[in-house]
Amino acid sequence: MIVRVALRSLAIRPWRTAVLAAGFGLGIGVMVALLGVGEVILEQAHAPALRGGGDLVVTSAFGPVENARYVLAQVLGAPSLRQQHRAVSPARRAPLYLVKPGVSVQIAARGGIPSLEKAVGDPEVAGLEVWADMPADASWSSPRTEEILRAMDRFHPIPAGSDPVGTIPVPLGSDPRDRLSRATPTPRGQTPDTTPDSFRSSWAEWLYFNGRTSDGRVRFYLTFIAGPPTTDGRRPLGVRLQLNRDGRSTDYAAGGLVDHAELLARAPDLDVAGNRVRLDGSRYRITLALAKEGPGPPARLDGDIVLDAPAGRSLPPGAIHGARGWVSGYVVPVLSGDLHGSLRVGGDTISLDGATGYHDHNWGFWEGVRWQWGQVASGDLSIVYGRVFPPPTVADPTRIPGVLVVLDPSGPIGFASDVAIAEQDSAGPRRVTITAKGRRIALTLALSVEETVGTRMGLTRLATGQTMTFLQLGGMYRVKGNVGDRTVDFSARGSAETFRAEQ
Repeated sequence: MIVRVALRSLAIRPWRTAVLAAGFGLGIGVMVALLGVGEVILEQAHAPALRGGGDLVVTSAFGPVENARYVLAQVLGAPSLRQQHRAVSPARRAPLYLVKPGVSVQIAARGGIPSLEKAVGDPEVAGLEVWADMPADASWSSPRTEEILRAMDRFHPIPAGSDPVGTIPVPLGSDPRDRLSRATPTPRGQTPDTTPDSFRSSWAEWLYFNGRTSDGRVRFYLTFIAGPPTTDGRRPLGVRLQLNRDGRSTDYAAGGLVDHAELLARAPDLDVAGNRVRLDGSRYRITLALAKEGPGPPARLDGDIVLDAPAGRSLPPGAIHGARGWVSGYVVPVLSGDLHGSLRVGGDTISLDGATGYHDHNWGFWEGVRWQWGQVASGDLSIVYGRVFPPPTVADPTRIPGVLVVLDPSGPIGFASDVAIAEQDSAGPRRVTITAKGRRIALTLALSVEETVGTRMGLTRLATGQTMTFLQLGGMYRVKGNVGDRTVDFSARGSAETFRAEQ
């Protein structure tokens, strides 16, 4: 039918048909040419040489690379990758405005580290002797372990609910370059802070440590937790330690008020009521002065603990964002490290020399939130898994995946987001089974729970008004499966956490 119409049109109006055909042909030819040129332009735009030299450009799927110094030092700088590249140069692009009376000109600017840009062969700076590193550039060219840990372990101000992407503002005393991006400002015309009061009152941030002796007879769970700021600019900071000796658990606590601005500026260095945390190089030094809680005669616990933070045994910060500015963040500066020191209870001294410790850091809004979490280490492997269940008013809890990460001394070697965490016995789990599947990873972890410590958590109260009981679990993990080309098969003591709603 179409061919017949075309032939009839050609017979009746030959000149018009010929011109129309030529026009269509010309249009198609121009489109093909433009597509070809566009493809070449796109390839050139992604060429490393045009972005500052080098052979490979590393970017994030969502914009600037988060935790860039961690990526440089502990991912690209890991032994398995360090020998495969000559140099790595971080860079950031941003608009720069040249302003004079009546005239404003925007240009694209790129910043980088001179010595590293030259090392990757950036032709723009090659041969420029004046383009040299400044003292502050050393934190990128040769970052110290303490700088990386401090950047990961900083405290966060409460984010503004009007922030459309949930970006957490850079706090006083932190290095904004560590994210290679600053916080997104509040859009013009919007209210600076629309976070609901129920969210704000449940904001909390804490440093968490746990440790166990090699024979498993002594375990402790230690938390330094800060609540939301008060009207006078101070924040409640509490310290709580649960000490388990031969299956018997005792709680110790202390607390006070600290200055909000000082907390943001100095953390993870903390001081309250004679208790303190200090990050000294690659070691966390903790001093404790606590009083016994609960029935029985009063007693004190004093202690000095040192936790080593070996390179390659960290997970960088990550956060889940929900509606109306809701956020929950998590970072693990020490997946597994050696413990030293002692705890003194009454006339007894408990030695922690030779023990193994762990340290993580949480922040966010906790009203109606619960989670499942666990951690185990054996030999050169460290495994951490978890899942957060936000309140349904900010996100669909069923759509938040669980995650599991496996690390060895070279850094992360396996990651899975298809993770199922099943707890047997609804009253208090006696067995927890974790199944993780991912690209080149298939693991099953079975935890036989041997001790359970429960704590009423008003902070995570459900919307129905039910108070949650926070359960800290300890026991023996049986781990089997494979990560990449490596077969995993071991048993080791580890920890887990979960919640139960009070009846």
